[in-house]
Amino acid sequence: MTDDEHEILDVVDADDLVVGSMERGEIHRKRLFHRSVHVFLLDEAGRIYLQKRSFEKLEHPGKWDSSASGHVDSGEFYQEAAGRELEEEIGVKASPEPVLTVRASEQTGMEHSMLFHVQRSATDPDPSPNPSEIQEGRFFETGEIEAGIAREPETFSPSFVLLYRLYRKRSGEGGG
Repeated sequence: MTDDEHEILDVVDADDLVVGSMERGEIHRKRLFHRSVHVFLLDEAGRIYLQKRSFEKLEHPGKWDSSASGHVDSGEFYQEAAGRELEEEIGVKASPEPVLTVRASEQTGMEHSMLFHVQRSATDPDPSPNPSEIQEGRFFETGEIEAGIAREPETFSPSFVLLYRLYRKRSGEGGG
């Protein structure tokens, strides 16, 4: 069992109310509701930075995913977790803005998920992927993401596909 498996997370109910806490590994084995965050980092051209998850990751190794994502630690707020994950995974210090929430489901891995975004400027430093978390990362045009999901949906994490489609729909750009 990895150290990640021993992280303490809040267990929540169907309405995202905390009902207890437990180790991440046990939460996943028992398929209990818990919380996660996803962050989309957008560049000045509107492209979204995606990360290809390390093959060492427990969930969805080697799949393309949100710019940064992760669990909300016990007692942590969604916004705090989003900023922490963004810095830990791609070295970006920012205050992500909330965009939408998704109720826990099979597609989200039983996680109530909150999506955030960050708009970077041309003068901001480039993302610096953490090699223990990410095998590679780059900015993608929305058309590239759409084509990739249509052609090879299995190369993306299921929660990313769900959140990306909702994000595109919310922004009035389709993404069906």
